Amino acid sequence: MKRLNKFIMYLILTLTVIITILPFIWMISASFKDIREIFSYPPTIIPDNFSFSNYLQLFAEYPFARNIFNSTFIAVTATTGSLFFCTLGGFGFAKFDFKFKNQLFLVLIASMLIPPQSIMIPLFLVFKRIGWVNTFYPLIVPGLANAFGIFFMRQYMTSIPDSLIEAARIDGGSDFYIFLKIIVPIVKPALATLGIIFFMNSWNAFVWPLIILQDIELQTIPVVLTNLQGVIYTPYNLIMAGSVISIIPLFVVFMFMQQYFISGITAGAVKQ
Repeated sequence: MKRLNKFIMYLILTLTVIITILPFIWMISASFKDIREIFSYPPTIIPDNFSFSNYLQLFAEYPFARNIFNSTFIAVTATTGSLFFCTLGGFGFAKFDFKFKNQLFLVLIASMLIPPQSIMIPLFLVFKRIGWVNTFYPLIVPGLANAFGIFFMRQYMTSIPDSLIEAARIDGGSDFYIFLKIIVPIVKPALATLGIIFFMNSWNAFVWPLIILQDIELQTIPVVLTNLQGVIYTPYNLIMAGSVISIIPLFVVFMFMQQYFISGITAGAVKQ
């Protein structure tokens, strides 16, 4: 009976993996096909005429190299800034006592219930008035103090013994010194986990960049790939090539950070 259950479990897992990765395999395959072969029947995984022409055409006819830079700059800057301020905020809520601390934390939690789409129009009007429309600032600044990030880091830091911080203070360390030299090294797994989440959210963001960035030279990859779709003709071969390029940074980031990812999630979920 145990062997049968194990066989069924592995069979289900294998089918799940195949169903999950099949669209990615087809996307990679289609990026090396021409438009006619993509719609040929029966469909094929291995291209009949393997060619890099889709990638070359994408970079030749569109400012795609600039769009890659835009997405990378926005994602890296937003992620780095958010990690710093969220870690600092989590440290404050976890290890400091101040007036209305609990009430302020409840407001922070409540703000997570507000759908981002409901505040896009007011934010757009504010940024239009201060001249930030068609710039990168609205894609970076609003997310620097992220409610989820502060909550996540606060929950992780509650497991750090207060005696460690008190010992550092006795040795003459300032609060900011303790934060940089003691707290940050300890919370590296949480930083890696949060960094992956923030980077993916920023890299894959679509609606907000679509509203803010009107110049094609400033647009990010998701917006550009969507704009390739036409009313009469859609170059799916170019879209597939662009999609393959767009997932490479996410794959690389996760591969480098995966050793911290699970430990950061589990350690932040349980208070010791």
